[in-house]
Amino acid sequence: MYIANLIIQLGFWITWLLIPIIYELIPAIIGFFSLQVAKQHFKKLKPISRYPYITLIIPVYNSEDSLYSCIESIQDSSYPNERIKVLIADNQSKDKSFEVYMKARDNFPELNMQWLSTDQGKAKALNASIYNSIGKYVIHVDSDGVLQKDALLNIVTDFENDSSIDALTGTILTRIELIKKTKSKFLKFVRENEYLEYCQSFLAGRAVESQGNRLFTMSGAFSAFRRDKLLETNLYNIETIGEDIDMTFQIRYQLHGRALLCPLAIFYVSPLDNMNKLYTQRQRWLRGELETLHLFFKDRSINISTFFHNFVVRRLVMDHTILLLRVIWTFAFLLLIVLGYSTKVVMLSFVILYFLYLFILLLNFLSIQSFLKKFPSDRKYYLSKFYILFSLPIYYFICSFIQVIGIINAMTTPAKWTTKNLTQELLDFKKVIKRDWTVGRYGKRKK
Repeated sequence: MYIANLIIQLGFWITWLLIPIIYELIPAIIGFFSLQVAKQHFKKLKPISRYPYITLIIPVYNSEDSLYSCIESIQDSSYPNERIKVLIADNQSKDKSFEVYMKARDNFPELNMQWLSTDQGKAKALNASIYNSIGKYVIHVDSDGVLQKDALLNIVTDFENDSSIDALTGTILTRIELIKKTKSKFLKFVRENEYLEYCQSFLAGRAVESQGNRLFTMSGAFSAFRRDKLLETNLYNIETIGEDIDMTFQIRYQLHGRALLCPLAIFYVSPLDNMNKLYTQRQRWLRGELETLHLFFKDRSINISTFFHNFVVRRLVMDHTILLLRVIWTFAFLLLIVLGYSTKVVMLSFVILYFLYLFILLLNFLSIQSFLKKFPSDRKYYLSKFYILFSLPIYYFICSFIQVIGIINAMTTPAKWTTKNLTQELLDFKKVIKRDWTVGRYGKRKK
């Protein structure tokens, strides 16, 4: 009887385990072999003998603390300065960003730089700059990061080797030197998880998506375009905070072009400041995705019947349906124990699930360290953080939980760039609990 009951309970939990096996483990194994093929592409690239003129756009909003370093990384890049035009697109900054720009212009006279005052909003700043761009390629980078020395050269080389590529996004990693300087042990641990997450996201996830022209979004922090192709789009959508996703869809669906990842073009951004930043950042990304999908596909056919041949539908299922199931399933185990399920069986299923995700991360880890061979310092740091793989599944779950809250907030609050951070949400939660307790105890609300 005990064995029969154990088999029934295991059968129930194994059924739940089929979800990550089908939707995550199998794609990860396929992706691992796909990445081995992808790496061969970079061995065949021919070095360029002539350097096309490029325009670099830096949208700025209160960026006095980071703008100089960003411009300096352009100055120090291996791409010839005389072949670069830099447009600083300021969208109503209220700090000393302009003074920083003037300092950089004085210190780097060989760079052709121009300051543009634009309407508020990143999309508007980018659009205004595109009309002022010149050259064969338009590249935009965020003001709060720095380019790896060969990033511009690598991304242009990728373009020049394949005329069918219309847009490229670079690899985004967090700045190692800032992680190392972190004084708080907890924050440093979170930042180390974030670093490996970015590696997994770009050098595994997006690298696989690129193989079939299925890139879901080019990074808003570092992306590049053939200028003539960019001018055929509707430019950046000012109605959504997911303007980078919208642009990716325009390139692929509207212009029937190709938008891919250039793994060897690295842009380093600042790591998370705190948990509040993680909380608001992930919700903003989720809201941008939902807004863009709604705006872009409201007049286009997209339904669950196209699951197997439409990667956008699969992405929706993964980012929303499976995401909700994952979070609900994780908390449901407490109720199941109360209902009589074996605590040992429940915990065993969690152990199995944990190691399943750990195996997926390990596959990606092996592929990523190979991509980083051309960047010895990054590779050395990456390999030294192998132990972070063991905490990464938990970090991913926390991010998933934040995204579920983001889905709820996206349905109940108006769209805007700034959202309530974790501290503010917890204060509101306490107020609701206190109010409901008052109602339950006294039968009326306190004014």
